[in-house]
Amino acid sequence: MNLKRRQFCSSLALASVAATLNVAPAAAESEADVVIIGGGLGGCAAAIAALRNGRRVVMTEPSDWIGGQLTSQGVPPDEHRWIETHGANESYRAFRAQIRSYYRKNYPLTDAAENNPLLNPGNGNVSRLCAEPKVSLAVLQQQFAPYQSSGQLRLLLHTVPVSADVVGDRVEAVTVRSSLTGDSMVLRGKYFVDASETGDLLPLTGTEFVSGSEAQSDTGELHAAPTADPNNHQAFTICFAVDYLAGQNHVIEQPAEWQFWRDFVPQLTPSWPGKLLDFTYTHPSSGNPKTLAFDPQGGRSVGGVLNLWTYRRIIDATLFNAGRFDSDVSLINWPQNDYLLGNLFGDGPEQAEMHLERARQLSLCLLYWLQTEAPRSDGGTGFAGLRLRGDLMDSADGLAKMPYVRESRRIRARFTVLEEHVGRENRSMVTGQPVGEVKAAEFEDSVGVGSYHIDLHPSSGGDNYIDFASLPFQVPLGALLPVRMKNLLPASKNIGTTHITNGCYRLHPVEWGIGEAVGCLVDFALQRQQTPHAIAQTPSLLSDFQKLIRRQGIETHWKL
Repeated sequence: MNLKRRQFCSSLALASVAATLNVAPAAAESEADVVIIGGGLGGCAAAIAALRNGRRVVMTEPSDWIGGQLTSQGVPPDEHRWIETHGANESYRAFRAQIRSYYRKNYPLTDAAENNPLLNPGNGNVSRLCAEPKVSLAVLQQQFAPYQSSGQLRLLLHTVPVSADVVGDRVEAVTVRSSLTGDSMVLRGKYFVDASETGDLLPLTGTEFVSGSEAQSDTGELHAAPTADPNNHQAFTICFAVDYLAGQNHVIEQPAEWQFWRDFVPQLTPSWPGKLLDFTYTHPSSGNPKTLAFDPQGGRSVGGVLNLWTYRRIIDATLFNAGRFDSDVSLINWPQNDYLLGNLFGDGPEQAEMHLERARQLSLCLLYWLQTEAPRSDGGTGFAGLRLRGDLMDSADGLAKMPYVRESRRIRARFTVLEEHVGRENRSMVTGQPVGEVKAAEFEDSVGVGSYHIDLHPSSGGDNYIDFASLPFQVPLGALLPVRMKNLLPASKNIGTTHITNGCYRLHPVEWGIGEAVGCLVDFALQRQQTPHAIAQTPSLLSDFQKLIRRQGIETHWKL
């Protein structure tokens, strides 16, 4: 009898005895300095920071892959142009270096690729480091291995939070449940970190939060909506990986919702140019229709037009010894599989499950359309040789294990980052400085940096792209502090931003930086026996904390 079967049977036996005695079975308990709910990039970085400072950590993850955006969601990192040298924490750049080292040690690279210090295994357009999700996972697992072996870290996979015990302004415990066995466990800690993709701890603990889009009258932001809509969220996406074997037929079975998605026209303002399953889309910056190219055997551009095949390519076969890969491998995270018809938490759990399944259908329909009806440059239709690479995603249906979530519940924070702090045009308006000279707001309590244009994908509320220039920014400590709760901290896309500014704070290196700052903050607060709020409000404590995190490789100011 295998382990999972034994665990399942033990759970049933315990439940049976409890029913006979008319009592509920007592849940197991685990205690740590910090309990982290969510094993994405923010959660991993928070754990790494707390662990290296000697703290005991319990971390949960709803899937069986830690790493979030980079792994279970299958999204190569969106990063800024200075990423190789500055503008991110040392630990994040070290993580990137370890990914390159993993390829050099384990893959048959060409001499040129092996000797390239800036190796980009996928050679994709979107990032200087496009790599397979499973390689990012392997590197993270290597980092955690010694802590797990010593017992300093307890990692609970396939585990989700279901309830919380709260006394006043403090979380005492969070009860989690295994999705494999149904067993519950009570997690007790001095601090609790919400690193989940959708801010799951916030409603469970009664922590005040915001979701969706705010009204312009509330935030004063140049690009905010006239009225607030808590269910207006950026689209989420189910990614997948494919290679291309010319002359072969790998067409999948026609998906159940094929007729719906084949004819689907997004109802957005400003209007979408036509069907979603088409190479013509709304250009994010200009708002005008733009047609993209697609050629699995072409280069980065085809006839001067961006080739979608190479955009998020995660394996460039030419970088490896001849015959190692049958083809390049491309990660499909495009406008065409952005899901617009609902969100993952505002409509309730049953609706969320329905939206998740329909999003999976959309991605399968996109693949089927590419295989059968997509226009080719030779005048034909369909690329039957596109092969779904579920083996690279480690999933039964070939799609990413988890949805790529762009927007979460956000804490009501002691300080909220607004467009006037980081948006180039809005910042110029409030400071009176020329657009070409303006800089982002300087925060005295900065605990990190980041840079990315404000990029909001089409939304469930009917907005088309909202995409405009931002400025290299800082992460203020005040945005990591809930207005009331004393021992709960955010470490993902759930910090004190708005619907608008989330657009530049939601990417990989920023999420990592937020998590690392939070992990260090927990340790510092325990050392000094002070709350994070007291640290933020006491100049000497704040200064000491910033000195500490800078010594640990966290950048708090831009070096431009």
